[in-house]
Amino acid sequence: MRSEPVVQVRGLVKRYGTRTAVDGLDLEVGAGTVTAVLGPNGAGKTTTVETCEGYRRPDAGTVRVLGLDPVADAAKLRPRIGVMLQSGGVYTGARAGEMLRHMAKLHAHPLGVDALIERLGLGDCGRTTYRRLSGGQQQRLALAMAVVGRPELVFLDEPTAGLDPQARRSTWDLLRELRADGVSAVLTTHFMDEAEQLADDVVIIDAGRAIAQGSPDELCRGGAENTLRFTGRPGLDVVSLLKALPVDTLAVELTPGTYRITGKIDPQLLATVTSWCAQHGVMPEGIAVERRTLEDVFLELTGKDLRS
Repeated sequence: MRSEPVVQVRGLVKRYGTRTAVDGLDLEVGAGTVTAVLGPNGAGKTTTVETCEGYRRPDAGTVRVLGLDPVADAAKLRPRIGVMLQSGGVYTGARAGEMLRHMAKLHAHPLGVDALIERLGLGDCGRTTYRRLSGGQQQRLALAMAVVGRPELVFLDEPTAGLDPQARRSTWDLLRELRADGVSAVLTTHFMDEAEQLADDVVIIDAGRAIAQGSPDELCRGGAENTLRFTGRPGLDVVSLLKALPVDTLAVELTPGTYRITGKIDPQLLATVTSWCAQHGVMPEGIAVERRTLEDVFLELTGKDLRS
């Protein structure tokens, strides 16, 4: 397996007229990993990915994909990567099965077409023209076309948009299998749960810059406060509880009998809370520690919803 990153972006700048879409962005994608690129609309993530795919030429900075320049070395790179576009790139009058078999013939060692069709639930639409497929079927066909050639690296733009829950899970399973086979993937998604489930690494982009990068666990853990909740009898002496807790910890009664403690939640704090409850004759129920989610991190960093 490759030891160097499969994608290396350094100081990428891309402008459209007077507007700077990407502003000095750095990005690395490790070999055999899934990297999710997140950002609100207009943040520059699509431009970044399209530049890595070779569809756009950078105005400044360097981009290397599998060690090659995606523009100058496009002919060498194309057979080694797969690209799933959110729209376009297909012959609308061709049948789904024909297109997938045609794509397979362009590669030396393709995946089994029939097995891939069955895996992605396309068996009933093999003779249907692309324009007559549903949005979800078009999405699944685009994914199949991107991976059928056994690429070393695949770029996926919103791979599960418009899919029902079962189709989403099948897509996730396929991506996990590809990763297990050593395939690297870069995906953009509006689904935070998808990034948390699939990604080894998450890159958050805003205003054309990468503002955070790390595993979902690292991003959710790093420097963040977690929350402990429990229920007990209404009207507990929260001030007394606070005196027993570490500095910078907050405790409030949200609703009668429902309490929330925010701060660095660790085994010692949990023991302190249960000890305080025992001393005051309180039987805490429903104790739960809630970790900060990737969506919480995203909102804290960008101040925007992912779909905004």
